[in-house]
Amino acid sequence: MAETSTTTSFISGSSPIASLATDHIFTILLFLPMDSILYFAMTCKKFRYLATSDILWESVCRRDWGNTAVDALKSSFHDDEQRRLIPWITLYKQVSRVDSVCCYKLAEPDPDLNFPVPRASHSLNFVSGCLVLFGGGYEGGRDLDDTWAVYIGNNSQNMLKWQKIQTGTPSGRFGHTCVVIENYLVLFGGINERGDRHSDTWLGQVSLHENLGISLSWQLLDVGSTSPPPRGAHAACCISSRKMVIHGGIGLNGVRLDDTWIIELSENRCYGTWHKIVSHPSPPARSGHSLTCISETQTILFGGRGLGYEVLNDIWVLHVTEGYSKWVQIFYELQNIPAGVSLPRVGHSATSIIGGRLLIHGGEDSLRHRKDDFWVLDISHISLEKMHPTRLDSKKMLANKWRRLKPEGYKPGCRSFHRACVDDSGRYLYVFGGMVDGLLQPAEPVGLRFDGELFLVELVLQL
Repeated sequence: MAETSTTTSFISGSSPIASLATDHIFTILLFLPMDSILYFAMTCKKFRYLATSDILWESVCRRDWGNTAVDALKSSFHDDEQRRLIPWITLYKQVSRVDSVCCYKLAEPDPDLNFPVPRASHSLNFVSGCLVLFGGGYEGGRDLDDTWAVYIGNNSQNMLKWQKIQTGTPSGRFGHTCVVIENYLVLFGGINERGDRHSDTWLGQVSLHENLGISLSWQLLDVGSTSPPPRGAHAACCISSRKMVIHGGIGLNGVRLDDTWIIELSENRCYGTWHKIVSHPSPPARSGHSLTCISETQTILFGGRGLGYEVLNDIWVLHVTEGYSKWVQIFYELQNIPAGVSLPRVGHSATSIIGGRLLIHGGEDSLRHRKDDFWVLDISHISLEKMHPTRLDSKKMLANKWRRLKPEGYKPGCRSFHRACVDDSGRYLYVFGGMVDGLLQPAEPVGLRFDGELFLVELVLQL
């Protein structure tokens, strides 16, 4: 009876929280996860109105997705009335449960237009509203040193026209990494057609000109006397507004590496400082893997090819805070994965999409069969700070964190060593190139076919 009386008192409005101002209640709710906010909404009509308001849920979206993603999503609605009526709570739920993607073919080679030649192991980035493509490998083990760009803006599904940019630097290479840090590109390493490994670090800046189109200027970054050993086929990602992390790759004499390095750029972007991360345990040596930042402190490593040429399916998370870094392995069993297929892969793409989830596409398995599947990996709510690496056994916990997405629309072919990048909203993924078709054999380069296709992958949200 006492419990009923207390509940009635709370609902009737005599609870202290009911006397708080609306903006104070909003502030409290923004500290809660989605499920807790929805439970709060079930207590009474007043709280239901507050906890389901678009004002609150736009703030929740900004909290969990970031201002850049929310502003980009809003700008994709060209009508002011549509922007005003965005159902933020519905959008949030759909993003957390997205189960399908729709693909669109954007451009194909045209003899009357300039167009990037087919390639693999290149770089593709979305920066300053543009797609920027650099380098890669081509038939006969040749490297490419060309740079291409195309302005996207808000026209995500239009047929696009590439512009070739004359830069002269960096030199031709494939298997390099290039990441976006704020409005800059940071490029590291790679392999040229002679098999030489690079260890240089470049900073690129894209500029848009009303009459001249797109320009890109590169400068060799001063990193002092300390830098990672030369390598290619490594993985890299941005982990803050001034830092990039790299891991592994193929070093001198074809040796696969297991080291992790972070570079911090100076405030004026004139120089950078590399330092090596020492953590036990840490991921074993590999190449052709992916490294993707999903939050301010968490970066996911997945897959690749190991020392024994085996294809891997392990997941590691690099947890980075001020003055402290550690690797934590996340364990799971393949047979527990829904719609289980061969998850081990190398040469795939792994991109952080809206909501802090990982979208994995394509790659090769241990038999060099290429894939065309799309998977979402969601570990955004696993708190690594409270877990000791040797005690983290999350096989059951992680089983429902894998979700295979249903593709709709255009059917791109199976591919590996392609490149993918996401726009500012985190909803649209651009994919270019890669190796396609047939069964690859290590000693038969004639079995390779390089692709020059650009296509768009849209997360399907019913708004």
